Amino acid sequence: MLATIGISAWLGREPLLRGAASLWIVSDPVTRADAIVLLSGNYYERPLVAADLYRRGFANKILVSQNAGTQQTPVPISPTDSELNRTALLKLGVPPGAIEYFGNANSNTRKEAVAIRQWAERNAASAFIIPTEMFSARRVRWIFQRELSGRGVTIEVPSFEPLSYTRGEWWKAEQGVIAFQNEVLKYIYYRLKY
Repeated sequence: MLATIGISAWLGREPLLRGAASLWIVSDPVTRADAIVLLSGNYYERPLVAADLYRRGFANKILVSQNAGTQQTPVPISPTDSELNRTALLKLGVPPGAIEYFGNANSNTRKEAVAIRQWAERNAASAFIIPTEMFSARRVRWIFQRELSGRGVTIEVPSFEPLSYTRGEWWKAEQGVIAFQNEVLKYIYYRLKY
């Protein structure tokens, strides 16, 4: 009987894994916003999506998260995520005047959410688009909504498929398995900590 259950689970794993991803992944439709927010990390795919949203007229400004090391130093060791994201946006045709850093030494998504809250207050902004990968969208949406709750600010988090794996077969790529596992753990950590 155990062997039959094991074989059935193995043969039926693909629909279960697809179903788990479908339940986990969230994605918001986008409307016009004050700014598109480019979070740290992934300095290839996120800038592509942000630049596309900018070109399509969803916002006139892209805010790039300023992580540790973005400040000018006498001898730069290597480019930071912030610098790489800004460079990518420029190469994708976003004009320099449409790109602005936000925050200071943003080392995690919560600090980025706090920095956006402060930016929104200083600039009387009321709507942001935050594109992110499909598995991180749930956590990103939750922490930004939590930090901006009661301030009259709308957050839209459109999710996208990374180039290294798809929604339909994420478990067939090591990056997909790692991303899904990590995001479930990060989401639980964020809910418990914040």
